[in-house]
Amino acid sequence: MTAVRPAPTPATKAPSPPGSGSLTKVQRRLGRDWRLAALFLAPTALLVGGLVLLPIARSVVTSTTERHGPDSVFVGLDNYLALASDEQFRTGVLNSFVFTAYAEVFKVVLGLSAALLLHHRRRGRSVLAGLLLLPWVVPTVVTAFSWRSLLDPIFGSVNMLLTSSGIGPLLADLRLVDTWPAGWLSDPSLAMPSVILVNVWKGVPFFTVAFLAGLKAIPADQYEAATVDGASPWQRFVHVTLPGLRHVMTVTVTLSSIWTFNNFDLIWLLTQGGPGDATAPYVLVAYTKAILQLQYGAGAAVTLVMVPVVGALVFVLVRLLRRDTDAAPPQWTEKARKTRKALPWVIAAAVTGLLAWASPHIFWKAAVVLAAMALVVAAVGRVVTALRSWGRGRASSVVSGLGSALALAGLLLFVLGPLYWIVVTAFKTEGQIVMHDQDLWPTPWTTQQFTDLFTTKPFGRWYLNTVLVSAASTAVALVFAALAGYALARLRFRGAQGFTVTVLLTYVMPGALLFIPLYQLLIGARLTDSLWSLVLTYPTFTLPFATWLLTGYFSSIPVELEEAALVDGCTRLQAFGRVVLPLAKPGLLAVALFTLTNAWNEFLFAFVFITKDEYKTLPVGMQSMIIGDVVPQGQLAAASLLVSIPVVVMYAFGQRFLTEGLTAGAVKG
Repeated sequence: MTAVRPAPTPATKAPSPPGSGSLTKVQRRLGRDWRLAALFLAPTALLVGGLVLLPIARSVVTSTTERHGPDSVFVGLDNYLALASDEQFRTGVLNSFVFTAYAEVFKVVLGLSAALLLHHRRRGRSVLAGLLLLPWVVPTVVTAFSWRSLLDPIFGSVNMLLTSSGIGPLLADLRLVDTWPAGWLSDPSLAMPSVILVNVWKGVPFFTVAFLAGLKAIPADQYEAATVDGASPWQRFVHVTLPGLRHVMTVTVTLSSIWTFNNFDLIWLLTQGGPGDATAPYVLVAYTKAILQLQYGAGAAVTLVMVPVVGALVFVLVRLLRRDTDAAPPQWTEKARKTRKALPWVIAAAVTGLLAWASPHIFWKAAVVLAAMALVVAAVGRVVTALRSWGRGRASSVVSGLGSALALAGLLLFVLGPLYWIVVTAFKTEGQIVMHDQDLWPTPWTTQQFTDLFTTKPFGRWYLNTVLVSAASTAVALVFAALAGYALARLRFRGAQGFTVTVLLTYVMPGALLFIPLYQLLIGARLTDSLWSLVLTYPTFTLPFATWLLTGYFSSIPVELEEAALVDGCTRLQAFGRVVLPLAKPGLLAVALFTLTNAWNEFLFAFVFITKDEYKTLPVGMQSMIIGDVVPQGQLAAASLLVSIPVVVMYAFGQRFLTEGLTAGAVKG
């Protein structure tokens, strides 16, 4: 952690005020900047303490009770002991592990491939990056709705296109699917792969943007030196690109693993954990026990059992990020150095073995897909290399550009296909939607779905509620995170590392751990069924991440600039306001975009805390439009389009600052 050197003292020293000796002792004990640190950290500490740590403590108490009628009876550790023989809990934990591991593998592979394609393009890179970012930007409810409709076994466009092209029957012949037409979300053997596919579709853009930022940070002279030494493209990738991306890859995989492992919205909206418990993660198991079965103690025990596992993983990874991993300490032996290099491969082999044992029906399908992707990439690479050696000059550039264009076209088709389906469905007539007449093009184009949406549903009210809640919670998170991030990055005080770890651990806490005690607190304050309940609780998941991101960004700003301001007579507060904040605009904007997107997409808290239509936000309001088996596809498509447009526009204008914020802050080791 970077610290600011004290400003030079004047030649003439003023007399020491009374009590200065005791003040010096306090400074030695608590740190030089403890007063300013306490001021800057107080808002975050109060919010984290009151809305995260206190509810967690309350959840611990709840986990030792069992409900008997209207009363709760103390049962000690019985809820935890019962989990050992709970088949639903074991299935949930296994599903969470399988879901996270497979999703992360494919997101890394596809995200890195997309980043490499974009990094080597000179024209249109920003536009293509913006297009690839769309799945991550659109709300989760939009993602779930579009893919549920596309994967419908009878009326879904996926089965129709695969049948007409002959690919579907071929998949059945190869035993990749049991029957055709395939029940992607209703077949126990296909439901988990389908949910993983949707999560990968939504998560690849985040990996692409992060890896693209990391590639920009790798010095070009390293590639030039490797080329001079005779390194092949593959050797440059292995020995220059991958080591250069180590920090950003670790950060990105860590964050994505936290999000994926604690996922509730996407799985609930797609399958509600079904068929049976085939896709139910541990968070959904906790929700089922606590809300649907009213077993609050058992539900709290489920989440509390998993929190130490996730928290320990994050703590270890954060420690590794803060350590200089480019070179081993000089006192290490050669054997220790080899062990250190082999450790990632050992971990990868262990995870692979666990996946093969835990989900053999998914493992071999994923292996086939990855092998096919590797073969295609290798074949294309060999063809391009051969043509380049055969051709010269302009012909070589044409071949290279054609290969890159084909790869990008396939990637864009995968990314933009579901979004295109939303757009065209929003402008179809009801008859065309039901009959699936000319499924890929509205005939005729109509705005009837938008008219029905506003006249038959309180959509305008939901929209306004979402705007107000997202803006207010983002403002709170941004102000508090800027103060706390600066204190953790610059000020010297005792307990800085402990506070940082606490903030990070509160970020990994799943909403299922917090919503029960938070709901009890809101009832006591009479804030349920009001927008204030969301404004107060949303910073519980936006503030910790924003604080961590800004801490990294503030650390990347040269400390000499602040020292010069202090020498010129500025106070620390003035240096913060006049020097640091203006330089941190890209990081602040990146944080604002991240937090606004999270608040805009939030589902669980709004689903539990709000029951009245007039206070619902867009995700919950859109979910309530589905009544039983009646799915108003046209109106949902129109709503999805209107929900996505504001966030897409903001990201289009702020994309440059987002990438710069990631490059200068979050990807630093």
